[in-house]
Amino acid sequence: MSPPARRSPARGKRAFAGTWWGQAWVTALEGSTLDSGRLSRGRTYARQGMVGDIVVGPGQIKASVQGSRPRPYRSAVHLPVLTDRQWDTLLDAVAVRAGRVAALLDGEMPEDLVDDARAAGVPLLPESTELEPECSCPDWGYPCKHAAALCYAIAARIDDDPFVLFALRGRTREHVFAELRRRRTADRPGAVVTPTGVPAASAYARWAEQVPALPAPPAPCGTRAPGLPVDPPTGFGITTDDLARLAADASARAKDILAGDFSSLALTRRQDAARLGASHRSLDWFHGLVTGSGMRAQEFGLLTRAWRFGGAVGVVVATGAFSPEPALLAAARTRITDALADMTPAPVTLKVWRNRLTLGGTGLQLRLGTDGRWYPYAKEKEGWWPCATAETDPAMALAAAWDRCPERGRSLSRFPNRHHP
Repeated sequence: MSPPARRSPARGKRAFAGTWWGQAWVTALEGSTLDSGRLSRGRTYARQGMVGDIVVGPGQIKASVQGSRPRPYRSAVHLPVLTDRQWDTLLDAVAVRAGRVAALLDGEMPEDLVDDARAAGVPLLPESTELEPECSCPDWGYPCKHAAALCYAIAARIDDDPFVLFALRGRTREHVFAELRRRRTADRPGAVVTPTGVPAASAYARWAEQVPALPAPPAPCGTRAPGLPVDPPTGFGITTDDLARLAADASARAKDILAGDFSSLALTRRQDAARLGASHRSLDWFHGLVTGSGMRAQEFGLLTRAWRFGGAVGVVVATGAFSPEPALLAAARTRITDALADMTPAPVTLKVWRNRLTLGGTGLQLRLGTDGRWYPYAKEKEGWWPCATAETDPAMALAAAWDRCPERGRSLSRFPNRHHP
């Protein structure tokens, strides 16, 4: 059985979780971002009671969080639920030792249970890459301070009741214990034994000996769109054209996977929505994706453009920042300074913040991605927006931004000796 739960201190990062499993939740949150400022503000909001009633459901927690404006923001944090097969593995791991059941009833999370489940491919405690924040505030931080406050606030509840983690992964306390009782009943003498099945190799061999004939294709009827077996239900919100687009997209992704490109399988919900928005330029499709993804139109437009210029990494660059090696930034500054000297004698001030180089007075910015490429951005009234394709050479990225946004360098373009590096 796990040692007794420790109570947390009143202040500091560890003020929100005193048990090892509650601290694991906080560690996952703080490992999901490099933005310590937003995490600090989130801790302050949580301590000040700015987080409203928290609703826990399969794969998500939700609450209203009071910010600087009179009306609270709607914040949520999403976490993948376990599959039925993963749940069977986890419940078997609980049932195999009576002490684990007793520990859970006492409000303790057995550490050996988490280790055994993780070794079997079942992540009960969250990884930092699994937490996906969402908020109605205008802050594009990932997470914003309101979603961070929600994560810190739920840590105390996880401390007191480890079954909150089970609920987040898709099963309630009642469901878990009902399944554990069923397993104990099945193990008693005289109980009905569930067939164990046959080895997979034998099943495949038997199927290969008697391959069933393929059914005849259904006859076309009505005005159904070519290639679609059925029309969508009336009033469902999805049109025949939508289904055709999704079928074509699924076919293209399947072709990429067969060719060995598995990158689309690792996309988050926001990244996949941006990919679809960049691939299908339709106003109706755009609004449907905005509604389905739960994002604001402006935020979704930013991510769509980011995908168009840089794919999944472009979306990450648009929503977060990191601190690269200083030598890498110094080399980039030298390269850009030399390029600007060739383009114009007018002085341009370079401002550096983390992975971003801003060219003062031009409305242009270059952002370094985790793939080593430089992503050009231009200042618009809504903020910074991607404006050209990423380049490995920061000078080439600057030239691409200048060509796409000539109005940004009006004061510099008048010089006749401007040419690309």
